[in-house]
Amino acid sequence: MSISDTDTMSWNPKALDEILSNDEGRPVLFTNARILTMDPLIGIMTGADLLFVGSLIVGVGPAIVTAAEDDNAIVVDCTGMTIAPAVVDTVALTGGRGHRSEYIATLTPGNAPDFLVVPDELAADVPSAVATLISRSEQVRALVAAGRPVLWAGADVPGRATAPQAGIPISPDLTGSPRVGVWIDVKDFLHQELTADGRYDETRGGRPHAYQGRYWIDGNRIDYLDDLGFWAYGEFQGEELHHAGYVMKLG
Repeated sequence: MSISDTDTMSWNPKALDEILSNDEGRPVLFTNARILTMDPLIGIMTGADLLFVGSLIVGVGPAIVTAAEDDNAIVVDCTGMTIAPAVVDTVALTGGRGHRSEYIATLTPGNAPDFLVVPDELAADVPSAVATLISRSEQVRALVAAGRPVLWAGADVPGRATAPQAGIPISPDLTGSPRVGVWIDVKDFLHQELTADGRYDETRGGRPHAYQGRYWIDGNRIDYLDDLGFWAYGEFQGEELHHAGYVMKLG
């Protein structure tokens, strides 16, 4: 297969429109591809299909396309293409994981559909497929993240998410946030006060102001930038704040 700009620009435009307007939870099937799953059990498959619903891969292998019409699936023809993980487990690539259950970012049912679609001749293996994205992105037919297209036919998808701007953001005004207050660990050793101006102040073992700095909340994640210069993080889990091995509740 020869690679041309015309081939790239005309790649499955109808399927892209259907995926972008898919508010009904229709399955999406990328069919007739060579698939580099990076799963040691499944391996490399040829003439195979990748089926996902929302942000979950539900099937990989040959002949899934036979049920596409029954399931009202959106079908993307990948003839001459290789599908590879977009998130690469470099530790697994070098044999550094002892168990299949430890592998991450494989194209395995139950995992997230984060993948690249690249012409076969540019994807001899996973590293070369990823290198194509980095050095020749115009040749990438699709980059899909959690089931949503990011690149298509070598160009940005309209309305795609944009990466956060690099740099330390201004501390937000958290007045009224239910997460503002003093968080106390279950052993009463650590007291962490989160204030509405985006500052934190820790008391450890009765020692006040042990650590102080700024914080930012993104969903259930909290990032800390200490005044000493180091970064740390925590996670809100229900009514608990987990941070550096401590489990805290709002006092």
